[in-house]
Amino acid sequence: MALTVVYTAGTGHVVGALALTGAGAPADVAALVGRALPMRVCVDQGRVATLPLNAGNLAVAVVDDEPAALVDPLAFGVELNPEGRPGPTLTRLATWTGGAGVALTPNGLTITVQVAPARPAKVVALVSADQDTHVLAGELPAQQTRVTLPVSLDAGGKHGVLVLAAGWAGLLEEANVT
Repeated sequence: MALTVVYTAGTGHVVGALALTGAGAPADVAALVGRALPMRVCVDQGRVATLPLNAGNLAVAVVDDEPAALVDPLAFGVELNPEGRPGPTLTRLATWTGGAGVALTPNGLTITVQVAPARPAKVVALVSADQDTHVLAGELPAQQTRVTLPVSLDAGGKHGVLVLAAGWAGLLEEANVT
């Protein structure tokens, strides 16, 4: 059985997966997710923050069956071949362990990974803010374990955060502004 995945074009993160019987999934990502794919996380005692991934930044691929991608899609990535087409096998991405993660301050989102990448790694992050979403982009420099992306937030607030750093599993969690 083949698996259909929706992934971010910039970082390769799988953000949704579905197994179909019969007809295949549409090749047009907007036909699957609409204008945006909502990623949701509970914040502040049950309030839900929605972080929409714009359909224009997403793509669809049919890949080899990987049942774990149905349970935890953010743990997987799609690798593109030299022609820019997705390969048939999903890659399990590195996990956030050993103090790795995110920290929010009134002036920025700091992303820390446990192992420094050999090459610069693209980073996309979404931070909820009342009715809006801050979309941040940057790079984790080669041989560095930390990057801070600028964002303006009120001190003491709680926000939903989605971090997609190339090579690491997607991180979707609540974060407090300290």
